[in-house]
Amino acid sequence: MSDEISRAQADEAATLSAIAWSAKAHWGYPRRWLEHWRKLLTISPEFIEANGVFRATRAGETVAFYALLKRPSQHRLEHLWVLPEWMGQGIGRSLFEHAAARARARGARSLTTESDPHAEAFYCRFGAVVVGSVASEIEGERRELPLLRFDLR
Repeated sequence: MSDEISRAQADEAATLSAIAWSAKAHWGYPRRWLEHWRKLLTISPEFIEANGVFRATRAGETVAFYALLKRPSQHRLEHLWVLPEWMGQGIGRSLFEHAAARARARGARSLTTESDPHAEAFYCRFGAVVVGSVASEIEGERRELPLLRFDLR
């Protein structure tokens, strides 16, 4: 079964937010942390309209999405979430390849993302390199989120 990737519509904001929440929760974070991240995991209709947000569907169901933000010489992969029951089936790969191709076609030389530590290995399989980290703290626990870059040349 192949994935259909198409531009997300503003009225899909709640569906995309639920996918982001479910995917983040998959990694076993405490519910209170997820609540702390609720704003970051909420995809608004305005965000969808203002950015390149694409969804993947299988059998008519939206199961994953990504958002690509444009910068002068690079693009930022702001979101890439897959419903847990669909992880490991190539959907994330399809979305990543779609995002990289779009960024390349728009003249970007690189693609960056601030990754959840659990997703770092996923991105490294596509050639990402760690170029830094972003400090994060929650409930007094300091975390380092890997900042990754993909060369698109």
